Amino acid sequence: LERVAPGWDRDNSLLRAGLSVSDDDVVAAHRVQKEALIKLVNTRYAPGAELPGGGTVPGVPDGSLDASRFTIGFARRATGYKRMDLLLSDQDRLAALAERFGPIQILFAGKAHPHDHAGKDLIRNVLAAAAALAERRVHVRFLPNYEVELCRAMVQGVDIWVNTPLPPLEASGTSGMKAAMNAVPQLSVIDGWWVEGWVEGVTGWAIGEDDFSAGRTNYDELRGLHARALYDALERTILPLWMNDRAGWARVMKGALGVNGAYFNTHRMVEQYAARAYAD
Repeated sequence: LERVAPGWDRDNSLLRAGLSVSDDDVVAAHRVQKEALIKLVNTRYAPGAELPGGGTVPGVPDGSLDASRFTIGFARRATGYKRMDLLLSDQDRLAALAERFGPIQILFAGKAHPHDHAGKDLIRNVLAAAAALAERRVHVRFLPNYEVELCRAMVQGVDIWVNTPLPPLEASGTSGMKAAMNAVPQLSVIDGWWVEGWVEGVTGWAIGEDDFSAGRTNYDELRGLHARALYDALERTILPLWMNDRAGWARVMKGALGVNGAYFNTHRMVEQYAARAYAD
């Protein structure tokens, strides 16, 4: 970006120049960040490792993670409507994807409010799935004590950012915006910011349709629809593209940065507030 758009850090609209960064450059930059993330997880967050302040990292040791594997990121507040465990709801299908396309790594992080029992149950579900999938080429890690350094490493280093809220409850989705600023595509339910940021196959991919606008509001029905749509997107589009068309994957990375990064940023937001809301 410094070469193609000097001053981008003072005028974030210049991030649109991300579309003209070479494929090799964006892939190489991401590789560095991914290797840093995997090194962090393998050292500080290995199952059984001691945590600052006491306790150990939960999970079943299933070998070190590998930067060559497809890596999914999910990190946000653990509460019911975020549906943290949706990605793990069909373990057989997830294992079949890993058998077909190679080992899959899924990194979860987030905290539940002490009184949010549903949120704490979601974390327990993730840990149970991690144990069940340990021998099935799906390496699931829950990374405790979520904080800024871990967030930075995740939004920089994963291959895709997943968001699975129950519509219409997602207010925004800033973690996805941070991932886009690092050229990481999004796979999300069409809710929150993704209603505006979603350009299919350009900035990322949608999970299902605009279900709330279509009048589909039954929780159990939507859970099944979204789970199937999520696995369909991985199987039919995302994993084949990542495995077999690295130039095509690089184009989506650059779309995430150059289209969404250039618009969904605090610089543009504050400028619009100043001009439209505070001018008088």
